[in-house]
Amino acid sequence: MKKFMLLHFGFEKPTPEIMKAWHAWFESIADKQVAQGGFMGGREISKSGTKDLPWNMESITGYNIIEAESLDAAEQLAQSNPFIASIRIYELRSM
Repeated sequence: MKKFMLLHFGFEKPTPEIMKAWHAWFESIADKQVAQGGFMGGREISKSGTKDLPWNMESITGYNIIEAESLDAAEQLAQSNPFIASIRIYELRSM
């Protein structure tokens, strides 16, 4: 099995319906999930300086690391997610 990171983009205040959909999705991938987490804000550091990151529809709000046979299989799992704005999928490699 390969490992993939799903990066979740977009924030809106969760309603009970949103939370119910997310809980159902987490239950549906429980046997494939390796780790999960969320973010509460952050900073971007570049050669031009440091700036606080916004908390809006362009923000990375959370991640899941899952196991799947292929990028296509990981995408299929992500398609069932009740995402807010979008999800980016990256295959993880061992260093």
